[in-house]
This record gives sequence, structure tokens and C-alpha cells, in this order.
Amino acid sequence: MNLPITRDKAVEFLKSMPQEESDMNHYLETEAIMKALARHFEEDEEYWGMIGLLHDVDWSLTKDDWSEHTLKAEKLLKEKGFDDEFIQIVQSHGYGYDEISAFKDKQRLKKIEHALIASETLTGIIYAYALIRGKKISDMKVKGLKKRFKEKSFAANCNRELVKEIEKTGLELDEFFQLAIDAMKEIADQIGLN
Repeated sequence: MNLPITRDKAVEFLKSMPQEESDMNHYLETEAIMKALARHFEEDEEYWGMIGLLHDVDWSLTKDDWSEHTLKAEKLLKEKGFDDEFIQIVQSHGYGYDEISAFKDKQRLKKIEHALIASETLTGIIYAYALIRGKKISDMKVKGLKKRFKEKSFAANCNRELVKEIEKTGLELDEFFQLAIDAMKEIADQIGLN
């Protein structure tokens, strides 16, 4: 699939907005997991990666007013030349949230949409788990992550049901955890982990 801008330009674009380091890390983590999922499903790795990288393109502008989150993304992405399908997939991770009234009653239907919401949500749990392990991800195991995943109070703002949407792609949760840990290990030096 054709993308209107390169990855480098996409990163530049994100950095042109007032980003928190933790937000930039989240975009990179989501990109890494989406690329790994694309490899697993034999999909377009560059395209899935770009979806992951830019899924929160409007976050720095909307984090204080959730009602606009994913809606402002449309204008930002159109200006960069992204097509309606790409924009719709990005916006799909805002489906079902009461705060985003335009998408409150919409449902994710495509494999890539389930992959995106599961990936971007799981990053928070993996990162939080790495932090309590002294920022260490290099020897993180699925068993330990699963234990934390089951603790509702751990990374409590990460909705476990959204992570479980990965099962709608045919991927088992354990397999997804391993894939996501491995993907984040590959970029550990870029996201402040070791």
C-alpha cells in the first residue's frame, strides 16, 4: 500500500508538535508491535507500522479534551496526504469511548483495527511492568506479564478488554504478549528501557 510520507517524515511531523517523551515512546512502541503483527499476519509491515506510529497523531492537541481525540487526526492526516481508509483505521481506536461522542456507538470490524487497539493498550502494561523491573525488558517473560495483566490495579488505566480484542484476529493472548514483548525489546534503547 502506498504511503504519502516516509517514516522519517512521520516522526518529524510528530516531533513538530509539543510531545511528551512518554507519548513519543508510546507511538514508537505501538509502531513496533504493529509491525510485528503485520509480519505475523503476512500483511504490509510498513503500512501497519505507520498506522501504529501515527495512531495518536492528535494526542498532544487533544489530551486535555478527549472529546476531540481521533477527530482532529483527520485534518492532520489529510494535510499529509493520507487517504480516508488510513484515517478511518487510525480513528477506530477511539470507537466505543463515551468521551468521543462521534464514535461512541461505532465498532471495530477489521483485523487491523483490533490489532491497533490491542497493541496501543498493551504498551502501557508492558512499559509499567518494565519500570517496576528497573526499566528492564530484556529478560521479560510472558508468565510475569500475564500475572500483572490479571491484576486489575496494576496499570489500572489500561483496559484489559481492549487488549483481548487481539483474539478477534485469531491470535492467542499468550502469543500476542510474546510478540509484543519481543517487538518492544528491539527498540528498548529508543524508549528508555534496557
